[in-house]
Amino acid sequence: MEFALSEEQKMLQDSVGRFLETACPLDVVRAVAEKGALQSDDVWRGLVDLGVPGMMLPETYGGMAFGVLEAALVSEMMGRHVAAVPFIGACVMGPLAIARGGSDALKEAWLPKIAAGDVRVGVAFSEHTGAREDAGIKVEGGRLSGRSLFVIDGGGADIFVVADTQGGLHLIEAEAEGVERIALTSIDRTRSLSELRLTNVASQPLDGGKDVLASLIDAGRILYAADTLGAGWAMIDQAVAYAKERKQFNRVIGSFQSVKHLCAEMAAELEPCRSLVWYAAHSQDALPEDARLTAGHAKSHLSEVGRFVARTATEVHGGMGFTDLLGLHYWFKRIGVNRQLLGSPERVRQELARLQGWAA
Repeated sequence: MEFALSEEQKMLQDSVGRFLETACPLDVVRAVAEKGALQSDDVWRGLVDLGVPGMMLPETYGGMAFGVLEAALVSEMMGRHVAAVPFIGACVMGPLAIARGGSDALKEAWLPKIAAGDVRVGVAFSEHTGAREDAGIKVEGGRLSGRSLFVIDGGGADIFVVADTQGGLHLIEAEAEGVERIALTSIDRTRSLSELRLTNVASQPLDGGKDVLASLIDAGRILYAADTLGAGWAMIDQAVAYAKERKQFNRVIGSFQSVKHLCAEMAAELEPCRSLVWYAAHSQDALPEDARLTAGHAKSHLSEVGRFVARTATEVHGGMGFTDLLGLHYWFKRIGVNRQLLGSPERVRQELARLQGWAA
């Protein structure tokens, strides 16, 4: 049995990685973050040309019919280059929700536009991954009211997939009457988060309910873990490169045993996480009995390892690690926000304990 990526999967990740290396250098990331823009239009158009917005959709709607593993490989590249574009909500969770739960008419209306990059999707699920006071969407007579916080990729979204308090899924248009979108500011300026306030908003229900919602949350957690994996390796590479150049006492600091140990420990902690992410992503489509458990393990473990790598890589850089000149803080902050979105490691582990009957 072959426990490795296929040639097609390797080519996909390599193509996205090479494109982002050219189109999304640190100067582009810094410009988007400083201006408070929702995304880099040039980077988004390039991803559209690569077919990324439709990668999870059936070929009949202009997609590529890839699975969660392929999405995780792309997400790793997004994190490695701190790509300032919507992806996890707009290209994966949102399109999957419509593809799995939408009527034929709804799919025909939206999926080809999503695949073409003409329509972006925001995802409002956060109340199901962490209780928040006075938050939650209620449905009455097919209309939605309430507020949802930390809407993923909500800033420039044209439509939203919203989960109500009972786990039902709904599609609403951003310009519909009664929809108010408020931009939220987080430490990670490379991606947008929003708050939705809905007042008697007309919606189109999606089938599947709690089962589809749970599968979408699992997929999202894996992609955040993959994003952290990519961001972590970028920080390790930068720390190693800096250690080879920075001199103290007429020697490069990389020759000091203590610095060698820091770099080696980061690599030893992070590299085994790659197989965990791959297996969790593979399970979503091929091993449903393992899907929930492995998704939770990937999210919670990468959250902890990512924080360790972010802190240690900054420590290797010394005082320079805290400056804007190197831009290391973009990766640091991205890892920090990934840790919290769709459930902190503590919250996710509590869910897994309940799933296995270890907690009430």
